[in-house]
Amino acid sequence: MTQTCRHRAAIPWGVVAGRRVGLFRIIVAVLTLVGSMTAVPVLLAAPSGAQPNGSNNSTTPKFLKLSLDSVTPSAVTTTSDSLITVSGTVTNIGDRVVDDVSVRIQRAAAVSAPSGLRSALRLDQVNYELTGPFEDVVERLSPGQRKQFTLSIPLRSGDDASLQITEPGVYPLLLNVNGEPAYGSQARLDDARFLLPVLGLPAAGPDAPQPVPAPTDAPVATTLLWPLADRPRMVAGAPGSVNGKVELIDDELAASLGKGGRLEQLLGALESVLGSGASRDRGLSSAVCVAVDPDLLLTVQAMTRGYRVLASPSDPDGATRDGAGSEHAQTWLDRLRALASSMCTVALPFAQVDVTALAAVNDPELSARALHAPAEIVDSILATRSLRGVSLPDSGSIDTSGGKLLRSHGFGTAVLAGTAAAPVGEAGSADFSNGRSASAETDVSESAAPEMVRLPDVTAQPAPEQTPQATEPGAPPTAQPDPALHAATFDIWSATALAAVGSNPPTPSFTPDQVRYDVTNDSRAARLQDALGAISWSALHPEPGKPRSLLLMPPQQWGANRDEAGALLGQLELLIRNNLATPRSFHDLLAQPPDAQPHELDYLPQAAQDAVPARFVSPTRDQGHRITELMRALVDVPEIEPTPRQFLTPLRDDLLRVLSLSDRRTGNATQPDTFAQRRLDQTTRTMDNLYRSVTVLPPGGVYTLASEQSPLLLVARNDLPVAIRIRFRIEAPAETNITDIGEQQLPPKGTRSFQIPTEVSDSRNLVIPISLTSPDGVALGNATSVSVRSNAYGQALAIITGCAGLLLFLLAGRRLWRRFRGEPDPADEGFDPGIRRRVNRYRRARKRVLREQEHGHDEG
Repeated sequence: MTQTCRHRAAIPWGVVAGRRVGLFRIIVAVLTLVGSMTAVPVLLAAPSGAQPNGSNNSTTPKFLKLSLDSVTPSAVTTTSDSLITVSGTVTNIGDRVVDDVSVRIQRAAAVSAPSGLRSALRLDQVNYELTGPFEDVVERLSPGQRKQFTLSIPLRSGDDASLQITEPGVYPLLLNVNGEPAYGSQARLDDARFLLPVLGLPAAGPDAPQPVPAPTDAPVATTLLWPLADRPRMVAGAPGSVNGKVELIDDELAASLGKGGRLEQLLGALESVLGSGASRDRGLSSAVCVAVDPDLLLTVQAMTRGYRVLASPSDPDGATRDGAGSEHAQTWLDRLRALASSMCTVALPFAQVDVTALAAVNDPELSARALHAPAEIVDSILATRSLRGVSLPDSGSIDTSGGKLLRSHGFGTAVLAGTAAAPVGEAGSADFSNGRSASAETDVSESAAPEMVRLPDVTAQPAPEQTPQATEPGAPPTAQPDPALHAATFDIWSATALAAVGSNPPTPSFTPDQVRYDVTNDSRAARLQDALGAISWSALHPEPGKPRSLLLMPPQQWGANRDEAGALLGQLELLIRNNLATPRSFHDLLAQPPDAQPHELDYLPQAAQDAVPARFVSPTRDQGHRITELMRALVDVPEIEPTPRQFLTPLRDDLLRVLSLSDRRTGNATQPDTFAQRRLDQTTRTMDNLYRSVTVLPPGGVYTLASEQSPLLLVARNDLPVAIRIRFRIEAPAETNITDIGEQQLPPKGTRSFQIPTEVSDSRNLVIPISLTSPDGVALGNATSVSVRSNAYGQALAIITGCAGLLLFLLAGRRLWRRFRGEPDPADEGFDPGIRRRVNRYRRARKRVLREQEHGHDEG
């Protein structure tokens, strides 16, 4: 025995202050011995109940940080080495030196229930009753220093210290680090927990017991969904264009698509493990289905044509710069296209949209874009045929309105968490939100729905009656689709462990509150081990009388790197190779008949808490309605782009990104709420500008009509790149009668003049309000007014003019009549005859002079 009794004890460390340090150390030593003797019965006996991890709630200062670096082998089989080797790092994170640093490995009982895959990792170290010997790491560790170590221990042996594992299973292990901080005594200063899947036990030596394989008579049918998604990146408020470059909030996606990036590594792991072409592992590849976010594909495709990036993500209207990821985007897209051509592919809801919030918005066009369009987008970009009729909500839980929305859009199956559906009448009975801490594995509900359940309360809207098709006599009747929605359920415990793998791990909404904790305190290697154990548990624990089925569902925005993803794929391949699992395609899973017991949706409280806030629902509905109204007015002109759909669809996409669940499970909704509000504001501002882009031009000054029936000349302008149908709304005064010229069309980016038939019965200046509307009566542009003045005097002027003409005709006729009769006209009475004669002589003399002048001019 090389270690002292202080290494065997694991008591909390207390800070010693004051001058009588020596006396205090003596007291501590006595208490250590007493504590060791009182703890012996506890360590030797199996724990009666799992105790919460006191270190999680302790306020004692921490001095050392223990991190797990690797476990070899990561999964034990009958052909593995009989030793398990663990590597780790001890770091002094305190402000004083720590002496006599040593570590040991401890084991708890095998996980006997699926909830133990999570709750066992919260147990205090006293519940890890089987312990190995302490091994020295370093004599002294100063603040900021770190020291790596390697620890090996047999899985089983006769006389030597070992983990005493005698049968396959998933075992919780714990690394315990002890040390003596300055001014203190020897104590446990940190620990690290992880799971070890044991698929079979190797022989411990030539004379040792033979290998112990796991039972292989009931392999579990396993399906793995492989998500490729990212948070929304496009700057909101930009309508579609023909040659314009898209703008991204940042250029992080370029790094993710490039070598060593997150999305590149996820794709590379599939390529390296599954192979390509003739070398592809058909067994494993048939169990994997790639789930792709269409928003990601649209963004990557746009990046291949060149794009711009905001200089400051917080200033969407600020300066931009050229993006650097066009080549990375093209390469990644080509690789994904090659992989998807021969693999199962399914489309995720657009931009990880919250299906429950989408149902609350209740906009048919938005719903169609979020649910119907994704499959078409994936097929067109990847040149493949994706699975139809199945939806994968990001939260894993939806309410009844969300379920009815999916069913009404033709989805027969939704992929949900095993706790998101319950037998009819039992929804809400499993309390996952009471906030109690787990005191035993049995405190966490083990209830989970079967692999496929029927939801009779979630049915499609009745379709219009159709004429039945004629069938041949004796032919079987055509099978009608089930009107009820089905739910394919995935295991929440493996899904929780998979979510913890990689960078920025979220805690899913379906993880029960009793076992929710910050997984970032564990190293990436430890979290990977937990996932390997979680996906192996079902294969090692057949349940009599129940189907052997496992659907593995990582989070849609998964942070696993190539090595971690490859290790998980390798573990699945290992299970298949050891006949503990059989590959089952996603298509075959969806074809499974539902369980005989009817179920109902059970919207999980944490999912409701992580959902898109209700304050975004109404504004999103309003802007979606405005987009639809404008779309109805636009005209699709052949051979002219953009089309109305190409022009306005990007704005619909922006509204769906407002409802995205991306980054909403971090525990802090400030950032996603800020992004959502910013997108909503930008989209609203753009819609205001689009509506103002179609308007009637105000004439300058007063418009004068030449007559009372002269037309009113108006000019309308369309600044949109798409033709639009309009109507004039003219509020004619009582003195005018203006004819409605009906629906008219304005060319894209152009103006057009209109003559409005007008009758004015008043010569005063009249103010006529004029505006434009869509054919449905939606106001466009800014209203204006026209001041009109007519030169006509109306009916009175016509009568006066007629009477004056008639009087003139009568007077002229009277004078002619009297001249023909040689009678003097009474109108000439009072005129002097002498003056008349002189005037006549003057006229004759003037005519004579004019003739002489004209004659002399001709002779000259």
